[in-house]
Amino acid sequence: MTTVFVLNGPNLNLLGRREPHVYGSTTLADIETLVRGKAETLGAAIMFRQSNHEGQLVDWIQEAGAQGAGIVINAGAYTHTSIALRDAISGSGAPTVEIHISNVHAREGFRHRSLIAPVSVGVICGFGPMSYLLGLEAVHQVMVERARQAKPSQH
Repeated sequence: MTTVFVLNGPNLNLLGRREPHVYGSTTLADIETLVRGKAETLGAAIMFRQSNHEGQLVDWIQEAGAQGAGIVINAGAYTHTSIALRDAISGSGAPTVEIHISNVHAREGFRHRSLIAPVSVGVICGFGPMSYLLGLEAVHQVMVERARQAKPSQH
């Protein structure tokens, strides 16, 4: 069974109340329910967490890497500012998919640059809460493929 850490950065605890014209009315608890349901169909275990603190996110990224888990991360504003998160992802060895609820490329210019995208296996944005499900599916597939390639072939 694969394990995936679904990590949420600053202000995502306010989903459903914060700028609903941008982020919609779905709460983070609603998203967690959706993710857990999808994980069950994939046969994956989920660690779903949120923090407004950069260092806590770094600790969880390192924990995921140490456990051989994958990561789906919505780093919020830290996406555009945090070298610490970038270094943690890069150093952890955990396959990571960066996700965003909104289409960051259709928003303010400062949101167009991600410091974590270059150390992630992919980026998904603009699909609302479905971005989480797409991210989970993507990282799960990457992990399954890596495990398959790591097994010695029997001829």
